[in-house]
Amino acid sequence: MAVLSTGPIENSPVSGIRPIQQVTVKIINRDLVNSSIVLIQGYILNGLRTLYVLEQIALAPNAVVTRNYLANFDAYEFVFTTSGLAEESTDISVWGKNASGTIIDVQRIVADEQLGS
Repeated sequence: MAVLSTGPIENSPVSGIRPIQQVTVKIINRDLVNSSIVLIQGYILNGLRTLYVLEQIALAPNAVVTRNYLANFDAYEFVFTTSGLAEESTDISVWGKNASGTIIDVQRIVADEQLGS
């Protein structure tokens, strides 16, 4: 079982509008034979660490899944727990998007950049 985290992501308002309104999570299972399971936990960081996303996804072999979550908070964090026979072949990326749905490059985290524990 691997636990990956985005770490805390700052999203304070600029001219009254938070840069990121939505987070897109893309999960890929590159294993051609085995499945994996990913538990997604999203937290609002507002003085307390408050869980607001809790979803478990089973990925078939060679599958790709995309999920979109609200992120209109001053700070947030996502934690991903992967398991299953294809755990090591499962990659996760997180993309912050503004109100019009445009990806904001400074708030993107790809598999190689995530914090492991």
